[in-house]
This record gives sequence, structure tokens and C-alpha cells, in this order.
Amino acid sequence: MDTTLRDGEQTSGVSFATEEKVSIVRLLIEELNVDRVEIASARVSEGEFKSVQKIAQWANSHGHINKIEILGFVDGNASLDWITAAGCRVVNLLCKGSEKHCTHQLRKTAREHLADIKSVIAEAKKRGMDVNVYLEDWSNGMRDSEAYVFEMMDELQHQPITRYMLPDTLGILNPSETRMFCEKMIGRYPGLHFDFHAHNDYDLAVANVFEAVKAGVKGVHVTVNGLGERAGNAPVTSIVALIHDQLKLSTNVAEDKLYSVSKIVESYSGVRIPNNKPVIGDNVFTQVAGVHADGDKKKNLYHNDLVPERFGRSREYALGKNSGKANILKNLEALGIEVDDEAAKKVTARIIELGDKKELVSPDELPYIVSDILKNGIDNQEIQILNYSLNLTDGMRPTATVKISIRGEVYQQSAAGDGQYHAFSKAMYKIYKSLNKPTPDLLDYVVVIPPGGKTNAYVQTIITWRFDGKVFKTRGLDVDQTAAAIKATIKMLNMIEKGNIPVIRHMELP
Repeated sequence: MDTTLRDGEQTSGVSFATEEKVSIVRLLIEELNVDRVEIASARVSEGEFKSVQKIAQWANSHGHINKIEILGFVDGNASLDWITAAGCRVVNLLCKGSEKHCTHQLRKTAREHLADIKSVIAEAKKRGMDVNVYLEDWSNGMRDSEAYVFEMMDELQHQPITRYMLPDTLGILNPSETRMFCEKMIGRYPGLHFDFHAHNDYDLAVANVFEAVKAGVKGVHVTVNGLGERAGNAPVTSIVALIHDQLKLSTNVAEDKLYSVSKIVESYSGVRIPNNKPVIGDNVFTQVAGVHADGDKKKNLYHNDLVPERFGRSREYALGKNSGKANILKNLEALGIEVDDEAAKKVTARIIELGDKKELVSPDELPYIVSDILKNGIDNQEIQILNYSLNLTDGMRPTATVKISIRGEVYQQSAAGDGQYHAFSKAMYKIYKSLNKPTPDLLDYVVVIPPGGKTNAYVQTIITWRFDGKVFKTRGLDVDQTAAAIKATIKMLNMIEKGNIPVIRHMELP
């Protein structure tokens, strides 16, 4: 049972719009194929009532109304009136599963509380409703007042209840306790259907579900992305993988829809999925170390049963300072780019160099790096930039100081310009003018950003030059646009120095 819209919406700062709720229910039932969806608590607000009405209308028209459930309270007919008026017919009745809650919150005895519960159940059945029961704070009940829990269950087992739901309301259980308490419930009441509802306060929700299922519970409660109050609930993605792989059991859930549904709920909720969250995190199917890519290439040595294609994803090989040639080749292969061994070595060296400037290089940036190396790459540079300083001050013209080496001789100049790159160019050309060396005309200046819109992405600056009647281009790559343009300029100067200009086209001088 998915409770993203009820328990999950209790996440701090999360509130779904009506249209988003209808969308999530449709995705959960028709795309993900969960068995049931708990969508709201009764009597919360007028806005919630209207949302439930819309969901109920959709569910009725698509034959899913029996899968829609509402949390109700032991409050006479009030919750039942709200639920039936909204168009739903399944109530998850919140009863007290610990003696402390019954005594201190309700100020009633177990017998008095049972009488109230039976009255609500009887009224619900008169209305043709299905009833499930939550034993709220059951985990504390089993720790502190097991006799109370059994007193309640000895009576409730004879009621027309479909499912008995065992919540670890405060997320206090560990796996050993979960197994022991679930086994006690199932052993004492073997003919009943028990669900387990985990919270993640000790980061044990998934482990506790594992033990509850091994103990014999027949249902588990989950939320998309683990949304929920405090530390959240058991995430559907991890639970599905756990049940299928570790317990070798089956569910109706469509694994290949898990990622897309999770990303949609991420967008609606505004709660980001951690990069390392199992199954759906951005990094969990990314190999960083080059040795792992090499092992995958040879015999899938670094694969486990969590094959990304199961979840509508693909394996990626990170590009950064830890990359080896195998990582590079895997990414080039995915892009349909073939390079020889020498070029692969150069690309690997450049990625390691660039990786020192930021953590990872994205696959989107790889073609730019390859282009930067294979097009206009200059070895044994006659002209080298030794140092430069760029200064940008509000209300003043940008200035640049440049120090370069030309065939071993060092020169330095400063200049002001209309922009940082313009100032750099003027300082550079001052040096060239003092040496009576010719300079080209800049015809075009284009900055290309890889797709994705990431502000830390490498940018490629492509500059078109005209020199001695020839038009050609050079490229520079860096996280900074101006630095990329400077690299492209140094390439251009070396090509002119060596007389090695790859002509794009001839054009007449005006």
C-alpha cells in the first residue's frame, strides 16, 4: 500500500495541489501497479475534501475505487460521513495500539475504546464500506503493554476487518524486535491479514520491513522517495528491490516505472532525491573508478542484481580525476565516438586534468573535450601563456596583465578593454606590435554550453579568425568562459607561428 498522499504529505514543507494528487494516484495505480493507495486523512480541510472528491471521481470512472483508502478516526459517524460524502468506500480506522495512548490521550480503558471501535465498524459496514484497522503506536504497545495489545486483538479478530495494520509509529523498532513482535501477532492470530507500516527514525525502515515480511506479514506500506513525517517512511523503490531480490517474492509493482514516478513526485514535492539513494539516486548506477569500468567490460565483474535497465535507467561511467581509459572508452562508445589509443590517452589525460577543477565531468561535456583535443590541438607550443591577471571593477574598464613566452623569450604587457577578453587581447597584441608580428582579425566568438543547464559545466568557446586571407576556427574548453577563450587564442597564435592553419574556406578581403 502506498501512502505518499497521506503519510508522505506530512513531510515538512510538502503540500500537493489537487491536480498533482490526481496525477500521483494515476501513476501509482496505472503505471506502478501498487495494490492500494491511502490518499488522505478524513476531516483535515475543505481543500483536502475537494481533492479526495476529484480522486474518487477519477477512480470510479476507471474501476479503481476499491483501491482508494482514507484514514478515519474513532469519532462516531464524523469520519465516515466525510469519507462517504467524498465518494470513497474504504476506511483505515485509527485505533490505539498502546495502552499509554489509550489511557493518556483518550482517557479511556481498553474496554471503552473497543466499544467505540465496534460502533464505528458496525456503522461502516451498514454503509457498505470496507474497514481496515491501524493499531497506532503498536511498536510501543508491544514493548510496554503486550497484554493490552492482545486484549484489543482478541476482540478485534472477530470483527469484519479486512487488514490489521501494525505501525511502528515513532520509528523505534530494530530488526530483531520487528521480527519477534510480528511473529507473536501472526502466531497468535494466524488467520488474519497483517500489514507492517515502518518509519525511518533510526534509518532501519527497510531492514524492519525485511524482517516483517520474513515473519509472515502479508502487506507493507511505502511512500515514493521515502516521504513522510520526521525521517520519513519506507521508500517504495528500496522495498520493491528488497522483496524481489533478497526475499525472492513477487509483487505487482512495475520496476521499470519506479524511476520515472519517483522523479515526477520529486518535482511535485520539491524534496530532492539524494544522489546516493538506492535505485533512484543520480549516482547509484555510476561507476567512478576506472578499474570498475574495466571489470564491467571484461565480464560484468562489478555488476549486482540491481541492473539499472530493470528500473528504466542505464549504467554510467563517471568522468573525473579517478577515471581510467576504460571509463573514457565506455562513454565514447555510448556517444558513438571512436578514437585510436593515442587519442584515448590524450582524452584521459585531459579529463583527469579537468577533473581536478571540479568533481566530475558530465557525459554531455565529453564531445567538447574530444573536439578540443582532436581539433586544433597543438603539441610542443612555441607560444605559451605563463600568467595572466584579469580585473573587473564596477564603474571602471576591465584590465588585463599578460605574461607570455615566445620561443623562450618572456614578454609582459597590460591593457584596458571593453570586456575581460578584450582587455586580454589588447595586452597580447601590444606584445605582438612591439615585435612587429602580424595578428589576425576576430570574425566570430561563440560560447557553447553542454545541455542540462548546469552552472558548473564546462563551456566551449569557438573563435573564428581571419589571417592572411584564410578563415579558420580554434576552440577552448574551461569552466570559465573567458579562460576558454584565452585557450582558443593561444591555439590560434601557435598555429600562425607554425604556419599550420586548417583552412575552412577562402574569402576575399574587403
